[in-house]
Amino acid sequence: MKIKSRNFLVRLILFCIPVFMLFGCSDDSDKDVIVLRVSNWEEYIDEGEWDPEEDMIELADGTVICPETSMIEDFENWFYETYGRKVKVEYSTFGTNEELYNQMSMGDTYDLVCPSEYMIMKLIAEDMLVPFSEGFYDETVETNYYAKGVSPYIKDVYDELSINGHVLSEYAAGYMWGTLGIVYNPEIVSEEEASHWNLLLMDKYNRRVTIKDSVRDAYFAGNSIYNEALISSEAFLNSDTYKTDLDAILNATDKKTIDAVEDILSDIKENVYSFETDSGKADMVTGKVVANQQWSGDAVYTLDQAEEDGVILCYSAPEEATNLWFDGWCMIKSGIEGDADKQLAAEAFINFVSRPDNAVRNMYYIGYTSVISGGEDTTMFDYLDYCYGWDEESAAEEGIDTVEYSVGYFFTGDFLDEQDEETIEKYTILTSEDQTRRQLFAQYPTEEVMKRSVVMEYFDKTENERINQMWLNVRCFDLYKFLGFD
Repeated sequence: MKIKSRNFLVRLILFCIPVFMLFGCSDDSDKDVIVLRVSNWEEYIDEGEWDPEEDMIELADGTVICPETSMIEDFENWFYETYGRKVKVEYSTFGTNEELYNQMSMGDTYDLVCPSEYMIMKLIAEDMLVPFSEGFYDETVETNYYAKGVSPYIKDVYDELSINGHVLSEYAAGYMWGTLGIVYNPEIVSEEEASHWNLLLMDKYNRRVTIKDSVRDAYFAGNSIYNEALISSEAFLNSDTYKTDLDAILNATDKKTIDAVEDILSDIKENVYSFETDSGKADMVTGKVVANQQWSGDAVYTLDQAEEDGVILCYSAPEEATNLWFDGWCMIKSGIEGDADKQLAAEAFINFVSRPDNAVRNMYYIGYTSVISGGEDTTMFDYLDYCYGWDEESAAEEGIDTVEYSVGYFFTGDFLDEQDEETIEKYTILTSEDQTRRQLFAQYPTEEVMKRSVVMEYFDKTENERINQMWLNVRCFDLYKFLGFD
């Protein structure tokens, strides 16, 4: 019995030696693999497998975009080809900024994440981020696609925002951006009605409009309604401090403002069909509702889906003000932990998705607008023209009414009155007249819209408590009333 056991042990050892050696070799090679843990919004990056017949993009200069593999796999291959190192991306997703924050608070570790502007500010304030390396913005480096290609307009926004003395652009690189507005059915809702946030209060559309089930988005609409008379007045609009004052008013969290907004949102609650997070898109397409507060990226998706069903919808950025939002990449201190290889991979990932052809891939796949304008690379403008441009002869043959549409501010950082004629012509496309209210307008708003756009800033702990209590009062009003706390 002992001999048999000993023989078995010998055979087991002899069998395990090559297995151990095999796994040992694998472990040695894995030491050179950089593991990059990335967390992003759901369905917010190109997953590849495009259909050549339906999805292929062929630009005017002959550039063809039709990837078979995912952006993640392509990055891993590109990183090896570029740096001679292997990288493995562990990719995960989140549904809300708060979900991401809670995951990190409970111990989940990431190296690179893509939250929205206010959450980026919160992470900076709590000293949770790693600043970019000294060479990240060096435009002479060939692979620094972000530095060379980020829209000058968006770059200025990042440079002008700061938290506790820290400039946003030191810690975050933009990914997608847009506005907050209203998707509406022009057969029922007029353009004038959709141009004001008080559409959400109109009795004629009782139970036929929806608002976001999001405290920040709802608060922005309510605050705009509360201050409509002031911020729409000629004196205010013509003030030298218009933009600064508008930012301050729509980011106000004093008790008077919060109480007033609570009353307005309570009235809106009685008028809308629902507070919703994602159902508004489908409700617009099916006709269940005729107007929906919406982010511009989801607005494009909604307009596209409705059009496939033969329904024409439009998008409006209300005249009082619109929220300028953006999502951006930032490196998490607890993940990077001073690891130069991880930081190299994280910054390389940002640069890879910022390469113009990859920015087009992501835009096409998810429907949102990239912060990349391309710099000297014309791919981004060519793609815009590919999507929405017309030549006069073709438009005439199709009976399309055309207009000139300028997007120069996005590509140069300057508004029209600062551009020369050559620049104005270079960044103006001939498009169908209806696109001034539809997908083109949602993706690349006019400079008039951008002048009245406001970034909703990070609320500190005290401000958050006041805002969240207001929201609880609004959302639970019926329960409070039932319990006798009215």
